Amino acid sequence: MVNAHPGARMVLVAAIASGQGKTTVTAALARRLARMGQRVRVFKCGPDFIDPMLLERASGAPVHTLDLWMTGPEQCRQQLAQAAREADVVLIEGVMGLYDGQPSAADLAREFDLPVLAVIDAAAMAQTAGAVVLGLRDYGPVRLAGVIANRVASEGHARMVAASLREVPLLANLPPQAHSLPERHLGLVTPEEVGGLDALLDQLAAQLVLDEDAWSTLAPRLPDAVTPEPIPSLLAGKTVAVARDAAFCFLYPANLDTLHALGARLVFFSPLADDPVPADADAVYLPGGYPELHGATLATAGRWQVSIRAAHRAGIPILAECGGMMAIAESITDQQGHTWAMAGLLPGAVAMQARLAGLGPQSMPTASGPLRGHTFHYSRMATTLAPAACTSKYPSGSEGEAVYRQGALTASYFHAYFASNPQAVAALLTGRAW
Repeated sequence: MVNAHPGARMVLVAAIASGQGKTTVTAALARRLARMGQRVRVFKCGPDFIDPMLLERASGAPVHTLDLWMTGPEQCRQQLAQAAREADVVLIEGVMGLYDGQPSAADLAREFDLPVLAVIDAAAMAQTAGAVVLGLRDYGPVRLAGVIANRVASEGHARMVAASLREVPLLANLPPQAHSLPERHLGLVTPEEVGGLDALLDQLAAQLVLDEDAWSTLAPRLPDAVTPEPIPSLLAGKTVAVARDAAFCFLYPANLDTLHALGARLVFFSPLADDPVPADADAVYLPGGYPELHGATLATAGRWQVSIRAAHRAGIPILAECGGMMAIAESITDQQGHTWAMAGLLPGAVAMQARLAGLGPQSMPTASGPLRGHTFHYSRMATTLAPAACTSKYPSGSEGEAVYRQGALTASYFHAYFASNPQAVAALLTGRAW
């Protein structure tokens, strides 16, 4: 029997290093293909929150995570198979340089036989582009489908780059941009903070010089369907209140999907809008974000602070991750030196700093087994509270982030990827993690 669905063109977009323009190029390509009438799905390789927000705006569809360790090979395979059946094009943005990290973007490409599109910053090179690209291809090796050259000055410059690539096609190029996406200490700013973002994405799509004939030679693929393991309805009948606004925006889409699969009813509220914790909440989830940028607003959000303290006193399980933990400490001192009073569920003061304080994949021990995720923060919390546990860094196994327990509250700089262990998440949100 012939399957009526032809599958999707699937490519991993990678580069020699960070800062080459992977996100810009992936966003431009996603928007361009979507404007051509293609159904586009985008994934992000490795733990990230902000790039997926931007890529979601560019593609018009949620952006999920692919990571051989955190997500796991089977979940990666399942997501790719599903996307290939729903879309015409699947783009996967790599992380750092193609071969950086354990696991790397190259590892992901080889695991699933994904062709690679190499992004190169051609602003200060011409023929040397070929040496860079062939080195990227052969070092692993990986299956290289083509090159997208970023910051190409002219048609002549593009021809020189293309000639240097030998048998590798130059699939597209993008000129230097007068307006780039602004950045801050955790990477790109969120899409809501970029004025005229959709116009900028449309401009990038229009400026992308795409060789449509070369693009059309990429063969669609239809990976074998994978049946996911059923998730028990351990949160059936439970209402989980999720903080979601500009201060609490670091949230994997898979985390919400996992809560739904566990049977939870989700309600959202905004501490920045001084929303109280919903009265019918059986548990509260405070994701990470940028509370330090909204210290003045959170410090004067009286209804929010009173309600989260009342929920804590009532023994309602609370899971606070990174920025969520910062917002329920006693205070936050921001990068300008201003100190703002927070909800005070945890004894301790948070202070921003210029240097990175934590980075990398980690796992948190629970009675249901390890819960995988990552950490990435530029602040430290000084507290007299002793940790109830510590995460383990991957792959070294050395001690990672402190995990604090205060009544039914669990708080840490650790960001959990819920789909890695739904049973552990259910235990955390019912107060039975240890």
